[in-house]
Amino acid sequence: MRRSNPPGVHATAGYSHITISEAGRLAHLAGQCPLDLAGEVVGAPGDVDAQTDQVIANCLTVLAAAGAAPADVVRSVIYVVSGDSEVLAAVWRRLTGSPLGPAFTSASTLLGVAALGYRGQLVEVDLTAALG
Repeated sequence: MRRSNPPGVHATAGYSHITISEAGRLAHLAGQCPLDLAGEVVGAPGDVDAQTDQVIANCLTVLAAAGAAPADVVRSVIYVVSGDSEVLAAVWRRLTGSPLGPAFTSASTLLGVAALGYRGQLVEVDLTAALG
C-alpha cells in the first residue's frame, strides 16, 4: 500500500490525500456505531468520548473478524453529529490516538452531520480495508 500527499495541495492532519492499494480483495465494513452488545448506545447522553471509544472497539473487532488490521484500512469516513470544528477535531484526535489510529493515515474524510441512525448517536466510522 502506498500513501502520499502530492505537492500543490494542503498539508493534512495525519491522513493521506492518496492511498493506492495493490490488494485484489477489499473488505467493506458497515458503519460502526457506538452500540454495546445489547444494541444500546453507550455513555450518558451527549458523551462523545464514550461513544468514540465504543466505535473504536467495534471497529477493531470487525476488522479482526475480516482478517485485517488498522494499517490495512485504505479509506475511512468519520461521521460526527456536530457542526462545531472543535468537537470534530476532538473526535479525530481520540480516533487517531487510539489503537485504531493507523486506519486514519489512509484517505480519510471527517464529516459533521445533522443526525445518525440511532437516537442519541453522535459518532459513526465507515472503513474499507485491503485484504492480503
